[in-house]
Amino acid sequence: QVQLVESGGGLVQPGGSLRLSCAASGIIFRIYAMGWYRQAPGKQRELVATITSIGSTKYAGSVKGRFTISRDNAKKTVYLQMNSLKPEDTADYYCNRDPPLEDWGQGTQVTVSS
Repeated sequence: QVQLVESGGGLVQPGGSLRLSCAASGIIFRIYAMGWYRQAPGKQRELVATITSIGSTKYAGSVKGRFTISRDNAKKTVYLQMNSLKPEDTADYYCNRDPPLEDWGQGTQVTVSS
């Protein structure tokens, strides 16, 4: 059974930083592309960053240059370093494979507000 456990969210002021982590189990982590997704209130879930099995990355235009995705295959963990946060980054953040599995973790809430 696949388990995805996100952590690291919180309340941060505009311009601040957070580092999200996602620990995966139940999958052969190292062979899959992984992504970070987010869902803001009243909006659809969107993919914000992807990292392939060999470490190539891709970002949504709204976060490019501010967010960095990385992975540690030995720890089966994917990270999202978020810098220069803006109020519009407020959302619940989730990790999953890219493309995603049907099962999702509980997510971690990020609130950017002064």
